[in-house]
Amino acid sequence: MKRSKSMAAVAGAAALFTLAACGGGGGGGDQPQTGGEFQEGGAAGELKDPDAQGPADPIEGAEEGGTLNVLLPLPDEGPTTLDPTAGWSVTDNSILQNLVFRSLTTFKYDYETDEMVLVPDLATDLGTPNEDFTEWTFTIKDGIRWENGDPVTAEDVAFGMKRSMAESADLQGPGTKYSKTYFEGAEDYAGPYVDGEDFPGITVDGSDITIQMSQPFPEMDYWGSFMAMGPVPSGPEGEAPGYGNAPLATGPYKVAEFRSGEILRLERNDEWDPETDASRHQYPDEYVFEFAQDTTSSDQVMLNNTEQSQTTVLTALQGSSYQQATEALGDRVVPASQACTSFWNPDYEKIPEKEVRQALAFAYPYEDAAAAAGEIPGLTRTFGEPILPPGMAGREDYEAIEGETIETDPERARELLAEAGFEPGEYEIRFSFTNSTPEGRAAKEQIETALEDAGFATQAFGYGGSPYDVWTDPDNNIYKELNVRGVAWCSDWPSASTFIPALFETGQEYNTGNFSEQAVDDRIGEISGLPVEEQPAAWADLDRTIRQDYFPTLTLGYLNNLFAYGERVGNFQNDAAQGFPNWRDMYVVPE
Repeated sequence: MKRSKSMAAVAGAAALFTLAACGGGGGGGDQPQTGGEFQEGGAAGELKDPDAQGPADPIEGAEEGGTLNVLLPLPDEGPTTLDPTAGWSVTDNSILQNLVFRSLTTFKYDYETDEMVLVPDLATDLGTPNEDFTEWTFTIKDGIRWENGDPVTAEDVAFGMKRSMAESADLQGPGTKYSKTYFEGAEDYAGPYVDGEDFPGITVDGSDITIQMSQPFPEMDYWGSFMAMGPVPSGPEGEAPGYGNAPLATGPYKVAEFRSGEILRLERNDEWDPETDASRHQYPDEYVFEFAQDTTSSDQVMLNNTEQSQTTVLTALQGSSYQQATEALGDRVVPASQACTSFWNPDYEKIPEKEVRQALAFAYPYEDAAAAAGEIPGLTRTFGEPILPPGMAGREDYEAIEGETIETDPERARELLAEAGFEPGEYEIRFSFTNSTPEGRAAKEQIETALEDAGFATQAFGYGGSPYDVWTDPDNNIYKELNVRGVAWCSDWPSASTFIPALFETGQEYNTGNFSEQAVDDRIGEISGLPVEEQPAAWADLDRTIRQDYFPTLTLGYLNNLFAYGERVGNFQNDAAQGFPNWRDMYVVPE
């Protein structure tokens, strides 16, 4: 998923393309030894417990009451819609799946293993597949209610699943990748608002929902954890775009106030029954999420230790504040892992020379750009060659250019440019940057200087708002000018099937470099049909092939979070399956 809201999942625009760094050089050393313990997140959701039932075990010491405040100080963090079908970013999914919406399956934090574990949610178990995973059946629990008290039925859930295949701009979300790919007949179905509710790929018999697959899909239980695989009311009440402003909750909290890109306030949903929920709690009276906050001001809120900051979580502490924050907050500064990689993608059509793409990898100023963007190499960004982030099943380290370590090396960049037949200053790199933050402007200066030192000419295009407005819109005027674009991507679940196809298959929205090779497309299709136990090694081999044979991308680093929280925030944990705090288990410590 998109890291900022990939669709879902992102970091700030400055950080996205200025993240350190590519390869073993450039600061991939030890982490700073001050501050909170680095929360690895273990298997990040690889474990499963099909027998988990509600209620969730109580959190020791937790009490009900109070308001938990959350500051999200990145310009692209705020959801533009609360529609569960459209949610596909780290921020939106983390908040809404944890607190507001329920789906077929979900994750819970296991306090014995410190792992995120896949468990049943609306369904009684993790689903029953046939022998070749071309059919799945889920049984919906009794006792699930909408916030208005009406029962949630299997028909409601099936309607939401059909809705995930809608093609309108208001509803485009992860279903455009997964439902459209795997549900039988989905390629000819435009969703219930266009083609009606009669979709033979999904059938309901009492409390049972059966899904027919167009190809084996052993990971349907993971896809079931997305809120797009949950209920939506049919009829006018659930129509987009209106439903995205006032959706009906099925989780422990409901929407009390929402202003797009500014604020989301959640209050208790009295119709939520904890006996039906194996993973969630309902401790705070309300959550208040404030989006697009100024980075400097947000850091100061935490550093000043005001009454407000005592009950506040900050989702992106700036690296420049790290030392001061660890001195003031101690273990309440939390570096935490997530399964995400940031990329810089040369346009495969506009920069067809492999040597030029490789030269860019040696020209990029990894440490300097990272520092300018407020990053901490080795802590908020770790480094390596593979496309897949650390912790992904099957992942192996390798050299993208055999026999060489990629690091900032202007002389090597000039050599590669010469091999491609270009004199210094002859080849122009056109990239975009966020001009709305000082970090974005500072990082842009570092990138320009380094690329020009390495023999490139440069032209930088400033923008405000989300980088994806530029990177994924071919009709955007800036997009048309660029020959390098970025993307930051997190796994939708702990499998490379949610990573490589979305980024490197021909025609995919987040294939921002327009990479296209038939051999890679064919191999993606072949791997998807392999027995599930053979897929991790096959994806890792394709990872290596893409980088070594074609070199269509620069891996700028693996993203880690830097959280901070106040002294009255109880039970703060990292949800490594989603790359954000585990909201469902927090509470406010009484004064």
